[in-house]
Parts: sequence; structure tokens; C-alpha cells
Amino acid sequence: MTRRLVVIGGDAAGMSAASQARRGHGPDELEIVVFERGNDTSYSACGIPYWIGEVVGERDDLVVRTPEEFRERQAIDARVGHEVVSVDTGARTVRVRELASGSESIEGYDQLLFATGATPTRPDLPGVGGAGVFGVQTLDDGQAIIDHLGASGGGGPGTRAVVVGAGYIGLEMAEAFVTRGMEVHLVDRGASPMKTLDADVGGRVADAMLGMGIDLHLSTEVHGVRHRDDGCLEGVETAAGTLPADVVVLGMGTRPNSAVAEAAGIPVGPETGGIVVDVQQRTRVEGVWAAGDCTEVLHRVSRGPTAIALGTIANKTGRVAGINLGGGYATFPGVLGTAVTKVCGVEIGRTGLGEDEATSAGYHPICSTIASTTKAGYWPSAHPLEVKVIAERRSGRLLGAQIVGEEGAAKRIDVFAAALWNEMTVEELLNVDLSYAPPFSPVWDPVLIAARKSWDAVQADRSA
Repeated sequence: MTRRLVVIGGDAAGMSAASQARRGHGPDELEIVVFERGNDTSYSACGIPYWIGEVVGERDDLVVRTPEEFRERQAIDARVGHEVVSVDTGARTVRVRELASGSESIEGYDQLLFATGATPTRPDLPGVGGAGVFGVQTLDDGQAIIDHLGASGGGGPGTRAVVVGAGYIGLEMAEAFVTRGMEVHLVDRGASPMKTLDADVGGRVADAMLGMGIDLHLSTEVHGVRHRDDGCLEGVETAAGTLPADVVVLGMGTRPNSAVAEAAGIPVGPETGGIVVDVQQRTRVEGVWAAGDCTEVLHRVSRGPTAIALGTIANKTGRVAGINLGGGYATFPGVLGTAVTKVCGVEIGRTGLGEDEATSAGYHPICSTIASTTKAGYWPSAHPLEVKVIAERRSGRLLGAQIVGEEGAAKRIDVFAAALWNEMTVEELLNVDLSYAPPFSPVWDPVLIAARKSWDAVQADRSA
């Protein structure tokens, strides 16, 4: 008898799970149906700012596999333009709305996977729903921004952009508009960009952004968006005055899209808002699974639940769910929150816990910061970078790291991530046999210099 797997959400986690489940069971054993409310499946949402910034040429360049390709190659029935509006876990059915027609149908399932992603934060402020104000989550969002810029003069010099929010998306969209030659203002209620960075590191990011010509309005509340009588965008109203704008982008973070699951009685974490799952990605309701940005995950350093909207995590948790749905066995061991981004020539990387996060998790952190270069100091293309290390006082266990620098800086965060994953001390890290040649690093790589300074601080604290 053919069983039926229904997947809600057709991007990274959903399609990774569907593809893995198909490897375990052929079409005669398992029917797989995916309901996706958007118009695309399996695309790179992370690439949208670079498409808007004209680094990536075409929309199709960001699509990994179309719904037609899933149907033809893997017998996965991916139905775009379909939204699951409710779930009945007792009857094992979902109510699906076809968005184009508004018609609804009831679809049965044997196994159900939530891969509903995250919902962008959209403040309840006057004018936010009006013309010229955009979020950045789907390819349709990116297309809408590009079309709007084309209609307002092409988005080149003289075009004014206001980005609200200084997280990853906010910074990447600021870069996209700078790349197009636009006048860019970035507004955030925080005192420094990127709340996932410690304030001292975020301050260095702010200095770099100012040096690029981005106007920063930090510690500034947004009161609303102003439109003219004809409905056209006029500007963003802030506590410090009105910023004229031709386009406004909201980059204020996301929250797990778990409302349908919660309404169906599926437990959601009170702190994270993410669907609660075990290591196999099973929820606490029989036959229901979840993966990706809609779930909460274990942080391997704090040991607490967290919700982090990253494509890396979505793909990995989707893979684990799909293996198990396909009859195999896999578990997801947790996350470190490792991430990188850049704003024009400035690269930013972070992993593990920041200083305040470590304290909140019950650790007693000791922090140190070093300045170095990406290559040997005498090498013509050597660039500056700074590394901050957070270690546990007394034991010297590595708790986190943050990097800000120019080309060649950010991916060094992966060395710290590998050390964190294996619960190394900073003393153990400073002796790791990293490679050296002048075109790639100083003889003491910045990672090792930072670990050595951190270990010195730990030893000095022990002696105090």
C-alpha cells in the first residue's frame, strides 16, 4: 500500500527532506506532495540581496530546482501557489488553499512535515503596508524591489534607500543599494549594527559602514512610513526626523513561522516560538515532523533552545528529517550559530556565544581582542582584521569568537567553529597545526594569535 508524505513548505528544509525521503522509498511505496505558497521551490534566498545589487545576473540563477524538475526527476509533486491554512492531526488531514482561485481542498497524509520557514518581522506602524515598502524573503520579494527601482528611475545615483534594521539582511541590502550607487540610510534602534555581535565588534562594523558612505541612524526608533496624497512613498519617520526615501526595505529579523502548527496543537517553544522537535526532527505529535527555520534547535554551547534562520541549518535539519522519513536513521546534534556576511569590503564572522550570551548561559567569560592581517604583513594585498575570543574563565574552554576585517578575514571563523564543535580550550586551539605561507597568512595565523592572547588572559586570571 502506498503511503503519503505531505510537506508544508518548498524551500531548503522542505525540499531537502522530500528528496531524502524519495531516496529511501520509490513512488510506488511513498507518494510525496509538497505545498508551497510562493511561486518557486528550492531557491537561494541568501542570494537575493546580491541579485538586487546586480552581482547576480538573473532570477533563475538563484533557483536550484524548479517544481517541474522535482516532478520529472524525483516524482515529487511540488505544488506552488498553495497554502496550508490548517491541520487536523487527529484525522491526519490538511486544509489547502489554492491562492490563485481561492478554492480549498482537504488532503490526507500518513506523515506530515512542517518546513514553513520563518516570518519576517513587520512592525505595526503607520504606512508600513503602503507602496515602496518591502521585505526580503522570497524571489518574488526581490523581483518586486527590482521592478520598483526600475519604475523609480533605475535605482542608481540620486535614488534614496532607507533600510530599517541592522541585522544580516539589513546590512546585505545596504550593500546592494550602495553597489547600485544609491544614497543609503540605515536605521536601527540598537546602539551598534548586528545584535549577534558584541557591542565593541559591532562598533567596528559601524565605523566601516560610515567609511563607505552609508548614513547610520543608530539608537533611533522608527515611528512610521510617510506617503504622499497620491499614495507614493515619501519617507521614513524616525525619532530624529524624516528620512526622504524612494524605497524602504525592512530587515528587522524573523521569527519561526509556527502559527499553523501551534493552532493544530503541536508544541512550540515558549522562548523561541519554534516548533519543538527531538533529535530526529519528530514533533511531540505522532506522524508529524518539522525542520528548518520554523523549529527550535539545541545550541551546543549554551545547551539551551534557540531559533536561528540560516540556510545551512535548514538544509541539515531537512536532510535528517528526510532520512528518517525514508526509513533510515539520522539525528541532528545542534548548532553554534556560525554565520558570515559582508558589507562592501568589510567581512564579518561569528560563532558560539557572545560575551553577554555567555554570561546569560551561566558561564564566567573572559574576553580578549587582537589586531592582525589576513596575509603576511609585507604582502601587497594584506588586509587588516580584528578577532575577539570569548573563553571560560579558569578552564579556558572556548565559548565563541567574532571577526571583522577586509577580504580574507571572515572565513577564518570556521576554524573557531570546528574548535567549538569539539569543545576545545583556547590552549588546545593555539597549538593546532594551521597552514602558513605569506600569500595566505602571517606565520602566526590570526586565529592562533587570538587563541594565544586568550590563553594568556586565562592564565593571568588564574594567578590573580
